[in-house]
Amino acid sequence: MKTSRRTFLKTSLAASAATALSHAPLAGAEKSAGRDYYELRAYRLKPGAATAPLDRYLEKALLPALAKRGVKEVGVFTELEVDKKAGTSKPKAETPVWVLIRHTSLDTFVAGAAELNADAEVQSAGADYLNVPKASPAFDRIDTWLYRAFKGMPRMEQPVFSKNRTPTRVFEMRDYESHSERAALSKMAMFDNGETQLMRDLGMSPVFFGQSIAGPNLPHLRYMTSGSDLAAHLAGWAKFGPDPRWKAMSGDPQYKDNTSKNTARFLVPTAYSQI
Repeated sequence: MKTSRRTFLKTSLAASAATALSHAPLAGAEKSAGRDYYELRAYRLKPGAATAPLDRYLEKALLPALAKRGVKEVGVFTELEVDKKAGTSKPKAETPVWVLIRHTSLDTFVAGAAELNADAEVQSAGADYLNVPKASPAFDRIDTWLYRAFKGMPRMEQPVFSKNRTPTRVFEMRDYESHSERAALSKMAMFDNGETQLMRDLGMSPVFFGQSIAGPNLPHLRYMTSGSDLAAHLAGWAKFGPDPRWKAMSGDPQYKDNTSKNTARFLVPTAYSQI
């Protein structure tokens, strides 16, 4: 069967257009330029399970493999029980291992989640974790969330004591759930319109703010503040509540009823954490 030149041109142009569209960014994708994405993992360990295989995997396999792919500033944490009145803390029993991974694009998130454990170097360095027997798994399950950085804090900010790995540094991670998606946007706006800057002004050293995109318990946002030690961290929060700027924001009708649940976790970094 013969094909006319006109038909051939029409077919070729249509194919070229389809190819171009298949590689075109989604509408609005460019708007995320300049903002981090945060992958948060919670490794829920079996009661009484040894943590050494997971620690070795994270330190010797996962973090180096991420670094090779340009993903750095990875935080690894366990939880603390804090007595705010006494200003004391102790390790929390049966805590998940929390891993915070900063991505500058979604490409590294996809590659890390889907391909990383197929890497021969990762399989070798993390062999005792990856090849654990079915009868004695290291963890129950892994929960994963994906967050997009807030407009008001588009990049992770590491304070000096975090960059210097000060041994006494402490972090607090909070997630604010909302009863509706519109209310969740209102709480985000509250941070962008002044609450985040107030935290900076009071020396609370925020690390990140993220809007939940995927994961359990949506809609919510999550953020992390920090201190060089527990006393410094608690002192920052003590100044926050009475501050007139916070009182004005919290009493503003536009932000009324935008949070239905607030969960706070105190975190201590592992020896190999990069945050």
